Amino acid sequence: MSSTVAPPAMSGVSRQSRKRTIFRKKIVPWLFVLPILLINVAVVLGPALSAVYYSMTDWNGMGAAKWIGLDNFRKLAGDTAFRHAFGNNVVWLIMFLTVPIAMALSGASQLAPVKRGSLFFRMALFIPYVLPSVISASLWRALMSPDRGIPAFLTDLGVPGFDKAFLGDPKTALPAIGFVDNWHWWGFLMVLFLAAMQNIPRELYESARLDGAGRWEEFRDITLPGIRPTLVFMLLMTTIWSFLTFDYIWILTQGGPAGASEVLAVLVFKEAFRNFNAGYAAAIGLTMSFFVGLVIVAFQVLRRRGWEI
Repeated sequence: MSSTVAPPAMSGVSRQSRKRTIFRKKIVPWLFVLPILLINVAVVLGPALSAVYYSMTDWNGMGAAKWIGLDNFRKLAGDTAFRHAFGNNVVWLIMFLTVPIAMALSGASQLAPVKRGSLFFRMALFIPYVLPSVISASLWRALMSPDRGIPAFLTDLGVPGFDKAFLGDPKTALPAIGFVDNWHWWGFLMVLFLAAMQNIPRELYESARLDGAGRWEEFRDITLPGIRPTLVFMLLMTTIWSFLTFDYIWILTQGGPAGASEVLAVLVFKEAFRNFNAGYAAAIGLTMSFFVGLVIVAFQVLRRRGWEI
């Protein structure tokens, strides 16, 4: 019996080849991702960790921060402004989990069978979403003016109930802002639902019609199951964005009148940049992140339990 031993030169070449392969497959991809990771650490992870620190300090936004532990979070428990803003966020969440979702599902189901002119309708309903919020809010502030806007026009026609400033009434300010925000939001949802509906095989609808199913049965038994992943994802994102809403409320009322439309994001801004309670504002921001995290955890638990979401 005889055995062959690889020459030292060939053994060295094979080791170098393995090193190059490891470098190419393990190291090079991370080198490409490294710039994005550094940017992410700088603009996301760094501020997030600093927010955790400053939430436990008495800090006015400038100079040195004084460590006070959990006092800011204890203050939240008895803060009526925080509870009121949180309640407005819950009302906002209920509005946007019902009205725009229902409008988008209805509009998408009506447009799904349309072939001629469908692009025009999609663009017309999607344009409000791409308009800057400053422009949209300014236009709607003028349209809601009780002196020269739509309420004044309807009042001149004799329609009762519109002779008021909807943005200036504590009872109607938040629903009025929700109406304006929904005007730009539901078209975006509709386009997403429509794209999902058009991926459903048409044979399913034809089979359902042969079995005598009506439009409601088709929508309930075919359309909704077919777009379930998109629907659930948008329900999740709508829930998250409802806790982060700021722009339309700030532009239209700045949380007024008398805090009637104030939500958590507006409260954070006021505490940080008007009252100079940056540490307390950081505590409110972390509380918002906690609520959003609870929503995400709930969806993950449902997925692990077998829910098709």
